[in-house]
Amino acid sequence: MKKINNYKPILFLSSLGMGGLSVSFFMYLMFLVPHKGVPLATFDYVFPALKKGDWLSVVSILAIVGIIFFAIQHFKLLILNIKNFNLFKKSKEYKELKEKNEEITLMAIPLTFAMTINVCFVLGAVFVPGLWGVVEYLFPMALIGFLVVGIYALKIFMNYLTRVLVNGNFDCEKNNNLSQMISIFAFAMIAVGFAAPGAMSHNITINSIGIIGSIFFLSISFLLILIKLINGFKNMFDKGISLEASPSLWIMIPILTLIGISFIRIIHGLHHNYNSHMEYSSLFILTTIILSLQVIFGMIGYQIMKKMGYFDKYINGKEKSPISFALICPGVAITVFGFFFINFGLVKNNILDKYSLFYFTLMLPFIYIQIKTIITSIKLKNKFSL
Repeated sequence: MKKINNYKPILFLSSLGMGGLSVSFFMYLMFLVPHKGVPLATFDYVFPALKKGDWLSVVSILAIVGIIFFAIQHFKLLILNIKNFNLFKKSKEYKELKEKNEEITLMAIPLTFAMTINVCFVLGAVFVPGLWGVVEYLFPMALIGFLVVGIYALKIFMNYLTRVLVNGNFDCEKNNNLSQMISIFAFAMIAVGFAAPGAMSHNITINSIGIIGSIFFLSISFLLILIKLINGFKNMFDKGISLEASPSLWIMIPILTLIGISFIRIIHGLHHNYNSHMEYSSLFILTTIILSLQVIFGMIGYQIMKKMGYFDKYINGKEKSPISFALICPGVAITVFGFFFINFGLVKNNILDKYSLFYFTLMLPFIYIQIKTIITSIKLKNKFSL
């Protein structure tokens, strides 16, 4: 096993980012491959598309290669992180971490585990023939998986919150960033996981459990956003943002993606089993608001990091910071949500035609961000020799 010097739990973000990139390639199959009557592009629809020999076959092949490559990287880095974290837990640094603000970075672990479940779901959908025929038997397993991860995340967070509120040893001087919001990221990831069975299951019990679980963790996320976003910006206004933690300005981008997809899934779930009529106009409003907020946070974060020289120092330069891996998730998130905005917000409302020139033109900015994110992930992986 490779031992990582000066290991920190935040390095789980390296595995998280690779998993996110794998899922981002699934978006091409999800929204470009026709799959009438089924909410996902599964093996039974994807592989017939490969045989046609047209442009969609080429796109599908590239998407499948991307899914496989980054899924492998995700699991390799996940195993590497788990082994190094087990060693780290025996060190003095771990005990010190548990007494500092940085204890919240332990939330990167359940966050990554939740992504692992999503990656496994994508791999199963794309590569297992006839999976959709037995998917109702898999949904309870997915719910159990996200429940276990959710309990683990709550345990980490409650230990942290209890220590801070009882001892009052939260260091506000070092909170001039949004790194504390990684807990919200984790809870939102669990929420979107619960929302999947809530949206797709035709069993009202499974459907209801998924929706309830999603709403529960979304509620935690909203509560913490009110607290941590305001507190973080207050400290940044007082002291300015710390250079090394400046990528945390983009953490709201993946959080918004997860919240947006959770709501879309919940709306679909209510439509399927609760006789709730779904208005696609509401999806237009929802996706537009989410994407607008993502663009705002993206612009703010980019301008600040560029002005402070973060990219020159930590991405293109020799300096290393494990927090740099936090840059992968926003790129993945806005790419993924871009597909939802185009297809659920615009196509479903007949604002543009699917497969039209304008449709593919709108995809270009998100494809560009995905490519830049892949390049950044490779640079960071090589820099840390992972």
